[in-house]
Amino acid sequence: MIETTSRMPALYIGHGAPPLLDDPIWSSELATWAKRLPRPSGILIVSAHWEAAPISLTASRAPLVYDFGGFAEKYYRMTYATPDSTALAARVAALMPASEPVHQHTSRGLDHGAWVPLKIMYPAADIPVVQMSLPTQDPYRLLGIGMRLRELRDEGILVIGSGFLTHGLPFLTSWSIDAAAPTWSSEFDAWAAEAIARGDVDELARFQERAPGMPFAHPTVEHYTPLFLTLGAATNSDEPADQVVDGFWMGLSKRSLQVA
Repeated sequence: MIETTSRMPALYIGHGAPPLLDDPIWSSELATWAKRLPRPSGILIVSAHWEAAPISLTASRAPLVYDFGGFAEKYYRMTYATPDSTALAARVAALMPASEPVHQHTSRGLDHGAWVPLKIMYPAADIPVVQMSLPTQDPYRLLGIGMRLRELRDEGILVIGSGFLTHGLPFLTSWSIDAAAPTWSSEFDAWAAEAIARGDVDELARFQERAPGMPFAHPTVEHYTPLFLTLGAATNSDEPADQVVDGFWMGLSKRSLQVA
């Protein structure tokens, strides 16, 4: 891996759905954010859309996963052919303890929780990318995995947790991109923003009992919990993160953050 003189940040991003690629506001926010970052030598991303244990890693250059339905045909023809990532996958696997065995998936490529935002942030597709599965929903176990990944940041690797800060799809009454945020979404977003600003990891981890808007904001929690992998990869998990993107998309919180 390429050594860098400064540590790469780690990110938690909202990944939207394929139409994010055509949203001028959110896509501009992500593209501008990426331009402000040092250029990564590689990217490790964990998406809400791959829950698998033991920890699994994508195969290099495998076809994309089109894990969505009901969208325009053009999204199913999109590609994102990144360079060989075999060395990065081996490096990630080597960082995991015996209690977290790693499976090298020989045929799985990036799912839309990975390739949709990366296609906006790094459109040239010239950076090796490895996707790691989400092996648990336990915030503290994910924090521990994130801590293991922390040293990758000193090697130029951008670590990303990809989810959606609110994701109550069954409870949306409008599928318009400009729809107003339901109360359960806006209240959960405000609660999370305050906890992130305080660096209050324990409060964030107790979201199921503490957060307003539950369980509507997250009837299932896989879009929220990648946050803890990002926080674990922070230099200091209990320091406030830089909340780079906020606002709502289809009424869901697109709040995204960067940790030092």
